[in-house]
Amino acid sequence: MIQPLVIASRPRLWVCSDCLLRRAPSPLLRQQRRRFTGFTAHAPKTLTDTIPVTHTNGGTKHDDSLLRSIFDSPETWKQFSGDKHGRNVGLFRNAYLTSPHGFLDFAQVSLGKARALVDKVLNAQSLDEYRAIVRHLDRLSDILCRVLDMADFVRVTHPDQHIQRTASMAWDMMYEYMNQLNTMTGLYDQLVKAMDNPDVSTTWSEEERMVAEVLKLDFAKSAVHLPKDARDKFVQLSSAISQTGTDFIQHMEPKIPYTTVEKSRMMGMDPVEVKRMASMGKVYVQTLSPQASIALRTVRDDHARRQLFMASRTASRRTVHTLEELMLLRGESAKLSGFESYGHLVLHDRMMASTPESVRQFLQALSENTRPQAQQEAADLTAAKRAHKGDDATLEPWDKDFYAESIRQAIKSRPKREDLSSYFSLGTVMQGLSRIFTRLYGIRFVPREPMPGETWHPDVRRLDVVSDVEGHVAVLYCDLFYRPLKSPNPAHFTLRCSRELSPQEIAETAHTQAENPSVLIPSFESAEFAANDGMAYSRSQDGAIKQLPTIALVCDFPQQSHNRPALLSFFQLETLFHEMGHAIHSILARTSFQNVSGTRCATDLAELPSTLMEYFAADPSVLALFARHYETDNPLPYEWVDNKIREARRFEALDTENQIILAMLDQELHSSKALQGHIDSTEIFHSLQRQYSTAPPDPQGTAWQGFFGHLVGYGSTYYSYLFDRVLAQRVWNVVFNSGQGGAALQRENGERLKENLLKWGGSKDPWKCLAGALKDERLEGGGEKAMKLVGSWGGQRGAKSD
Repeated sequence: MIQPLVIASRPRLWVCSDCLLRRAPSPLLRQQRRRFTGFTAHAPKTLTDTIPVTHTNGGTKHDDSLLRSIFDSPETWKQFSGDKHGRNVGLFRNAYLTSPHGFLDFAQVSLGKARALVDKVLNAQSLDEYRAIVRHLDRLSDILCRVLDMADFVRVTHPDQHIQRTASMAWDMMYEYMNQLNTMTGLYDQLVKAMDNPDVSTTWSEEERMVAEVLKLDFAKSAVHLPKDARDKFVQLSSAISQTGTDFIQHMEPKIPYTTVEKSRMMGMDPVEVKRMASMGKVYVQTLSPQASIALRTVRDDHARRQLFMASRTASRRTVHTLEELMLLRGESAKLSGFESYGHLVLHDRMMASTPESVRQFLQALSENTRPQAQQEAADLTAAKRAHKGDDATLEPWDKDFYAESIRQAIKSRPKREDLSSYFSLGTVMQGLSRIFTRLYGIRFVPREPMPGETWHPDVRRLDVVSDVEGHVAVLYCDLFYRPLKSPNPAHFTLRCSRELSPQEIAETAHTQAENPSVLIPSFESAEFAANDGMAYSRSQDGAIKQLPTIALVCDFPQQSHNRPALLSFFQLETLFHEMGHAIHSILARTSFQNVSGTRCATDLAELPSTLMEYFAADPSVLALFARHYETDNPLPYEWVDNKIREARRFEALDTENQIILAMLDQELHSSKALQGHIDSTEIFHSLQRQYSTAPPDPQGTAWQGFFGHLVGYGSTYYSYLFDRVLAQRVWNVVFNSGQGGAALQRENGERLKENLLKWGGSKDPWKCLAGALKDERLEGGGEKAMKLVGSWGGQRGAKSD
């Protein structure tokens, strides 16, 4: 999932939403990572044999079989990947990255290209020069992103700390230059002149006009259009917001670090775990720990659960103060930029909702739709408590997890989790994903032998994505196995976006060495390879050159052991399907401009393709494509999966209701209330719970909002998780007919989704894309009515809608 954690210290203009929002790895992790020699020392800087692959050997059946084997059989992978001897082709086949210092060379060359483009834009005078401004600014963004995206990925993923350091240095170089661009009023002025001139703007394509609007909005968010004094103030506020957000995340703490409970009151929890935490007849439970969560689900004593609940729902006064300070700073920044609130500022930029009022309409409609099922689930919890405590018992806040767990235990399926995972070897799942995409979109995964220096670890598999119509369309690196000190968080990284390269910029590569005398420029097979830094590209029938999307999927699945392949739990299966949903969006949306490529679409649409893939992971016809026992080859009994799903979704409405309240809290904290000099986040949160929660609200004295870290990275956009969940359900029900009759695998349904929504990335109005995919004219214009309509569709699997 794309999950930004902290905001950048300055407004972003020229890079994608992923580049600057990930947290840098801690210095401790960088020091502890073991060295892996991914580069060959003193490798010659030349590139002569990286011709785009042609997949003619073996055929589709061979590729399908090999795909499973390279993930399930270490021996097959060893034979396929071969000995890594020979010339170093560079990380990701980027010819600059053949040594750690190559990152700095790559950054220096890129900065030279960027400065030349800036000069072109600032000096534009003729109509033709103004008509080229959007393309120049998009290329400027791509030049910076080529370095920033790769460097950011390497500094958090590569096991060699030397390479991490140089990647971080390259990232810092580009980021510093980006900050300079943010202060250049001339770039904004030239863009506005171009947009306001009909002789210029009428010659642009729809995609070009969309990019122009995106860039103009980014300028507005950076306050570059304000007088100098206001801009300076904006920079100071941005720095303060960044620092306060970082402080909130890093120093988040409970009011009481440990909860002390009488040992005799801990009955129901694993006695071994209780003994480990006990001393002198008392149990000391760390307030924010897995053990505290387990205790709330298993400890039978009401008093003990109440103690643990109160402690785990109460942030320290300092934490709450830091959160409220962050809200006030954001409000001040929005006011300086000319917006009514921070919510108005954020939602104005590439969001389907557009305004806080539209978000409110969506959340209230969703709340009304969810309430009947939530009331039934709360009644079930109350009935379970009364069965234990008597007919006059009432449900308390600390009862929910305990009685929900007891009800789930009663419906757990008989097969053990290990039995279910036996049908999900990693190789069969990857094989299944390729088969799904072949049936829906006409693309498949083809294993490709990595060249020396191309990957950052021997476990990384390279797959080429091949279309039955267009040939090679993307490169996918799969880093899916656990290793020490690797991040456990699954993630999709776009290392490079799609973009069409102009003949002029391809021709310019002949002068790269002369323009960079202090850097030894690699030699390339052709000017096209030089323009792509040695990486893969495609040539269309009309001769247009596009750089291919290059994607990395990172997961933390168990390694193969004892001649047994890596086996995934159903949750891990869903995770891989989800991340692959992001990848397929990047693959199919190969636009001509990188600012609107792939997942660079409306922020509240970005999770739709990935969430939709979770429905495919639970569909019987989809699972029948690949889910077979790794030893016996027997097919998976679908009722096992059905039991697992029913267990996981037993209290889905109550969970959805809680997410609605958190999204409402996010909106309220970023409303105009934050412009009044004081904001009481605790009262706002408790008031929302009292108004919208079917489950018992938190008692007075608690302050859980101090643990809501997503307020930093998702400020005013937390609703988008729920929004995309509802949209994914609707697309599944309407486009894929809820999987009935094999509809989940019918090509016409896949083409319908691709042609109307997926292939456009951010280059087309997302409401028009959605209306086309769903064939629902009510969505065409977006706005409050459309948002309310989406909310009325509901967010539970199988929910009825009009």
